[in-house]
Amino acid sequence: MSRSRTTDKSPIPSVWTREQRRTDQPALSRDAIVREAIAMLDAEGIEALSMRKLGARLNAGATSLYRHVATKDELMELAVDEVAAEIHVPPADSPDWRAAVTEAAGSFRTTALRHPWLTLVLGQAGLAYLGPNYMSFSERLAALFTAAGFPEPSRAIDAVFSYVIGMSTTEAAWLTTVARSGESESQFVARLLPTARQVSAGYDHLAAADAGAADQAVDPARIRDDKFAYGLEVVLDGLALRLPE
Repeated sequence: MSRSRTTDKSPIPSVWTREQRRTDQPALSRDAIVREAIAMLDAEGIEALSMRKLGARLNAGATSLYRHVATKDELMELAVDEVAAEIHVPPADSPDWRAAVTEAAGSFRTTALRHPWLTLVLGQAGLAYLGPNYMSFSERLAALFTAAGFPEPSRAIDAVFSYVIGMSTTEAAWLTTVARSGESESQFVARLLPTARQVSAGYDHLAAADAGAADQAVDPARIRDDKFAYGLEVVLDGLALRLPE
């Protein structure tokens, strides 16, 4: 006789798809674990984070952490959702949709640069988008783009934030490199420029583009701001053409 097949499926592994475990350690909360994990991620990067090191910083064993967070992947989901609360989205009834979207995009970029690991794990952190803070962020964006009149608001959001996430990822990686040098960004750029000019000397178009690079050493942060703003304006110009007359 053949065995009957079961229709039960394993639950999707995510902190947002299971009940939170009860614990007999009231002094160690999930919120405290997540806050300390974010501090480690900000200071040392993704590679440095482990449940063992995190437990040591909290004066608790890794086993104690697992009573609150089942896996490191769940911990990353929680960390992403925690910092998502820092992103500001203007109200849907803002009089100028472009200004409102620019503000939201800028807030996301600021958050991503404050937490350089964010964009690196955003697409890998399981079902992070199901967290309450990330859902609230997404809902406010959807309301803003819907009120602006976009017939397909989710696609318009994807267009904007694919650009924002891409630029923020590149900037975060650059700033991490600068931080490891122990120099300020201006100092690092000033030291890098002679080598960059030498390498690009054999490439006509690149050399021409670098001709005014001396100015960038004065305030590289302003240069990054200008580049981000320019690209965002281009994206918004294209989206504006999608709005009904």
